[in-house]
Amino acid sequence: MTDNSQDRGMGHAETFLKQIVYGGNDGIVTTFAVVAGFAGYGAHEAGAIGGVAVLLFGLANLFADATAMGLGEFLSSRSEQEVYDATRKREQAEIALHPDQEWSEVVDILIKHGMSFDDAQQTAGIISRNPEFMADFMMQYEMSMASPEGSSPSGRATMTFVSFIFFGFAPLLPYILFDPVDATFRLSVAATFLALAGLGALRWRVTSGTLLRCVGETVAIGGTCALVAYAVGLAFTF
Repeated sequence: MTDNSQDRGMGHAETFLKQIVYGGNDGIVTTFAVVAGFAGYGAHEAGAIGGVAVLLFGLANLFADATAMGLGEFLSSRSEQEVYDATRKREQAEIALHPDQEWSEVVDILIKHGMSFDDAQQTAGIISRNPEFMADFMMQYEMSMASPEGSSPSGRATMTFVSFIFFGFAPLLPYILFDPVDATFRLSVAATFLALAGLGALRWRVTSGTLLRCVGETVAIGGTCALVAYAVGLAFTF
């Protein structure tokens, strides 16, 4: 039986799912916050300022935040890799200096995962004959640290930046195509909803969740943030 994400034909997209979802959601909400702020403040004020101003603030915000998100993801991923490598080196040293103690720890872990004492001893003996695998085993089951080597920090940063720009552009598109009137804001709301729904559908394609849950959660969370931005703009009319 094949994996659910493979059945849906997404290949290795799940590798960058975190970056795509976080970057995309933040891009949509951040950009829509600018549009919603103008709309909340009042359609006539937005019209007086002009669609150019909406686009100026929106695009500046979009690219500045995308850059910040991408660089932040790079530093975070680099730090995560460095912490993992340093911890693994300490674990390798412990295996070399205290093999019997580490063997006992492996036995305890295997027993906690349902193995009998005899099976755990035999399995631990096999594992201990391969120090590299033993180090990986201990990192996973003793330290609860998964290897971050599936993708490079630069790859994660790039995916975060691209996702932020791609999805975050949606709320601004109506203001590029049309004059800044009430109908344009409604189109921006629709474009934001579709972008959030598309992001939720992507989650569904690479996870085992249901389509309704993945889309519903993404739209609800992003929509709540967008509503807050609109309310802040609306507050300035009082």
